[in-house]
Amino acid sequence: MSTVLQLAKRFREVLLDGLWIANTNFKDQLSDVTWEQAVTRVGSLNTIAMLTFHIDYYIAGLIQVFEGGPLEIKDKYSFDLPPVESQEQWESLLNTLLSDAERFAVLLEQMPDTKMNEPFVDEKYGTFLRNIDGMIEHCYYHLGQITLIKKLVISNIN
Repeated sequence: MSTVLQLAKRFREVLLDGLWIANTNFKDQLSDVTWEQAVTRVGSLNTIAMLTFHIDYYIAGLIQVFEGGPLEIKDKYSFDLPPVESQEQWESLLNTLLSDAERFAVLLEQMPDTKMNEPFVDEKYGTFLRNIDGMIEHCYYHLGQITLIKKLVISNIN
């Protein structure tokens, strides 16, 4: 299996349909979260909605680069979630994440393996491979947070 196909498979596993490493994924963890749960703050932790926005912010930013656009994302804006005040707004955020995740995977699958060793936008950002691996690791990191926060929120609400 080519490198890009392996990366796309790993990316889909953490976001959409995998159970291999974490025995869960974003789609599974978020599918039964209500908007009230998504915006509930536990101590000083980020909310589930904020983490969902945060991951999608970076996925969307990389999609823009994959499609030939500039790298415009900035860390300082990655938690600038507009207020989520209804189930519809929460579902829209979740659907955007899932749609962007699939778009990311499809674009990745279309890249030639040789692209993986090319600089990502600028040499200071490393290669495409480094950035895609970093995105997958970033997703697993926040998936773990979401899983724990969800358990805390449910135990406090119920």
